[in-house]
Amino acid sequence: MLKTMTEPDLELESDDLASAVNESRLVEEARRGNRQAFGELVMRYERRLIRVIQQFVKSPELAEDLAQETFMKVYERLDQFDPSRRFGPWLFRIGVNQTLDYIRRRKRRGWWLLFTDRNSEKSPDPEIVDPRQAMDLQQEVEAVLEQIPENYRIVLMLRDLQNFSTSEIATMLDRKEATIRWRLAEARSMFQEIWVKRRDSTSSPVPVPSGGTPAA
Repeated sequence: MLKTMTEPDLELESDDLASAVNESRLVEEARRGNRQAFGELVMRYERRLIRVIQQFVKSPELAEDLAQETFMKVYERLDQFDPSRRFGPWLFRIGVNQTLDYIRRRKRRGWWLLFTDRNSEKSPDPEIVDPRQAMDLQQEVEAVLEQIPENYRIVLMLRDLQNFSTSEIATMLDRKEATIRWRLAEARSMFQEIWVKRRDSTSSPVPVPSGGTPAA
């Protein structure tokens, strides 16, 4: 559904600008060796970076380890950062690449993940009559994702799961934004086609998701 056009929120834009200026200051201080400034950047991005990485690896502990390795690598490469650009996409680019390198080194091809088990320690929601239905859906999604080529799957996951913009993903993956939009459209089309084929081949079909991938 298309979003209706609204007047710009000047207060929100002002807050965003102030945040960007503050972040630029932190990056510059960190580049000069201020570890406290870098620590503030870590606090700002750590949780989301872990969530992004956990879309690629199932283990929360492994995701945390890879996030820490990412921050170490980022700190070592601060002199390579272009201060005229945004820090966040640059950070996530390093994190995603590091995670993919890890997976390739281990020759892992399991893309677990549209629904990561973020609430594994919680009891099932009492409103869910049969939690096995959600588990079955998760398994179906994982099976479909495994059949989508890596270059397309990554874009699909970053856009539809983590809600990064196409411009941010383009920065992360060092590709033109038009390429990212094309890959996203292709990935969604592949997902839909594979999903329908699996549904039609089973005796207990699951509904076809509308508009991209299913959301948790």
